[in-house]
Order: sequence, then C-alpha cells, then structure tokens
Amino acid sequence: MPSQPVSPSPGKGAPRTSNGADFTEKLWKALEEVNNLQKEADQAILDVALGKEENLHRAVIALERANLALGLAVQVRNKVIEAYQEIMRMQV
Repeated sequence: MPSQPVSPSPGKGAPRTSNGADFTEKLWKALEEVNNLQKEADQAILDVALGKEENLHRAVIALERANLALGLAVQVRNKVIEAYQEIMRMQV
C-alpha cells in the first residue's frame, strides 16, 4: 500500500481568499435579510391595523420571524465584539 502525504497537495480543497471579502459579503447579506424581515413585519402589522389584512396570524408570524432574526444578529454581534476584545487582550 503506497503512503499518502499528510498535508493536502496545493490546489485541492476550498478556494482561499486573502482579504476575507466572502465573510464580509455574507455578513452584509445577512444584515440585509434581517432588515427585510423587519420591514415585512412592520408592513404586516400596519396592514392589520389599517384593516387591509384580516389574517392576524400572518402578521404575528412575520413579527416573530423578524424578532428571531434580530436576536440572532445581536448574538453574532456580541460574539464578534467578544472575539475582538480577546484579540486586543493578547500580548504580542
């Protein structure tokens, strides 16, 4: 049985980016999605209040989805801040 190299050969695996642009792009898209969910919830509540929509369940579900998305965004923000603070505490 031939031996296999321990480390993967160059060119295999996921493509790497040097500037982290993929993470930034994904983060912005996630924030845009949270914003869109908030807008949808606001519109659903407004429609119920104005009598344009009689389905209260749809409005409550939209509001809860927006609430969950915002809560997740806050938790991600907290983790990013915590990681930044940990890096700043490192001694060089």
